[in-house]
Formats: sequence, C-alpha cells, structure tokens
Amino acid sequence: MSEHPMPSPAILSALRSGLVIPAHPLALNNQRKFDERHQRALTRYYHAAGVGGLAVGVHSTQFAIREARIGLFKPVMELAAATVQAEDQATGRQTVLVAGICGQTDQALSEARFVRETGYHLGLLSLASFHGANDEVLLKHCATVAREIPLMGFYLQPAAGGRLLSESFWRRFVEIPNVVAIKIAPFNRYQTLDVIRAVAVAGRAEEIILYTGNDDNILVDLLTEYAVPTAKGQVRLQMAGGLLGHWGCWTQKAVGILDQIKQVRLQEAIPRSVLTLAAQVTDCNTAFFDAANRYAGAVPGVNEVLRRQGLLENNFVLNPDERMSPGQSAEIDRVYRAYPELNDDEFVRENLPNWLG
Repeated sequence: MSEHPMPSPAILSALRSGLVIPAHPLALNNQRKFDERHQRALTRYYHAAGVGGLAVGVHSTQFAIREARIGLFKPVMELAAATVQAEDQATGRQTVLVAGICGQTDQALSEARFVRETGYHLGLLSLASFHGANDEVLLKHCATVAREIPLMGFYLQPAAGGRLLSESFWRRFVEIPNVVAIKIAPFNRYQTLDVIRAVAVAGRAEEIILYTGNDDNILVDLLTEYAVPTAKGQVRLQMAGGLLGHWGCWTQKAVGILDQIKQVRLQEAIPRSVLTLAAQVTDCNTAFFDAANRYAGAVPGVNEVLRRQGLLENNFVLNPDERMSPGQSAEIDRVYRAYPELNDDEFVRENLPNWLG
C-alpha cells in the first residue's frame, strides 16, 4: 500500500461533481438494541433517493457505538458497506463511502484500517478527542492516520463535541498529500472562512474538494463562490456538495435541491426564489436539530422524522437520557405544515415495504 493511499479517479471525480452525502443514523428497536432490519432499510432508502455518497460512524450514527460495552462499531460499518455494495451492484452505480474515524491515534489507526478493508473510500477524521492539544499534536495525529486511508478533514462545531481549529492549523493540514476533501461544519461563517482561506493560500484549491456540513446554512454555502486573494493571485473556490445530518431525512428532496443548485450556479444571477428556499431549509433544520436548545435534540430530532415515515421504529438513541427537547415535536409539526413540498413522505410510503423486505 502507498504511504499516502488515494481514492480511485472515479471516486475523486464523483466527489468533485458535488454529492448529497447523508450522515447515516443508527436504528434501534424498542429495547434499544441494534435493529438491523431498519438499519438496512435506511441505507436502501438513501440509495434509492439518489444520493452519491453515505457517511457512517459519524455524529448522527452516534460516537458511542465505539464503546466496548455497546460494541456496535464494526457491525454498523459492515452492514452499511455491504448494503451499499449490493445496491450499487444491482444498479450499476458507485456510491462514495465515508467512514467516521475517532479517538486518539491508536484507536483512529485501528478504525482506519478496518474501514478501509471493509470498503470505505475516505476517513472523516474527528479531532474531538484532542481538546486542549496544540497544532503540532493534532497534525502529527492526522498525518499518521493519513498513511492508512485518504482523509476528509472535519471542522465539527463545539456544540456537537468538536473543537476550535485555527486557520494556521488548516493551512498545514491541507499539506498532507492525501487530504482530498474537507467537511466544513463549525456552524459559524467566520470559522468557515478560515478553512476557505487556508485551502486557497496553501495552493490546493484545485485538489481539495470542499463540502458543507453547516446544516444551518446549507443552500447559501452551496451557492457561494469565494474569491480569495493570495500571493499568486485571486483563487476562486466553491463547496461542491454537502455531508450533512440534516440530509439524513427528506433525502430524496435534498437530491433534487442539489440538482437545482447546480443549475443555478451556471446562471449569472441567483433567483430570489432560491434564496427563499434556502431560508425554508434552514427553518426546517431549526426543528430537526433543536436549535432552540443548542442542538441537544439534533440526533433524536432527525430520528423522529424517520420514525414518522416508518423508516425507524422509534427516535431512540443509545443514551436514554438523550431525547427530543420539550416543544421539539411541535416544531417538527410546524415545518411539516409550513413546507409540505420539502418532505418525501410519498416516496418513502411507496417504497418502504421493499426496503424493509
């Protein structure tokens, strides 16, 4: 294996084209045990919805699957990969598989080896375990893991367990040869710009593919073209697609929206209706992610939408103390009423028996 393994040209081309990549939730039964039937159905739903990629083992899948007492990391990652590979074979498609990689270096290396051998193309590298560590420690860790699997950098917002990362960190991070993409998800415009500038100034704008993870600003992120002055002249960058927890539900409509955004990018002006849609999508995220309570109900909120559609048996998460916030269900009711054109309930209803079969 190369010292810095790279994805195939086909995978890189797909990423560069701009994909909907949902963050895959975890299905539990009413006894809070792993529900393989609904987990498989969820994966089939995403594939049938037309996504170009899938992210597993990430925040929406719950980092706790790695705990020894729970022991779900390998079963969850294997089931998702096997299901996607079967669906790809049946349809002649190639889905980009992104694996969340967590923990200190020994754990991260073990996870990276396992997911690479299981068929994942990229590792989405979380630095949440390194609170308080300086840039030297972070960069050494990243460079070590990169020898096992191509990397997608990950700026995770602190409210979801991430940490602040400086522009100087990102400038050095993107010098790792097989960093091929970055998910930018600080939920903060200033910190988003830190990553944009770092990629431009480092001279890797042509190689590193940017994905939004800012669920609070999805469409505006996808519509914005950045122009960054550098010593070698102005560099223009744009986020290709999204890797988003929000896209874990109402996914078929998300695929259609990204296609619409790609057409708008070809135009000189952005129609006002698209900016209106951007605000509507953000309003939906307010409910799904429980913004009123600093995202405390984000994972169960997305699960609740999937439960209502029949894709999950319940909205449970592994921690019984983590649940939807008071008033969150009413907020989901509100956005269902306000934006009925944004849900994909009919699509799910027509196909659910096959996905569950």
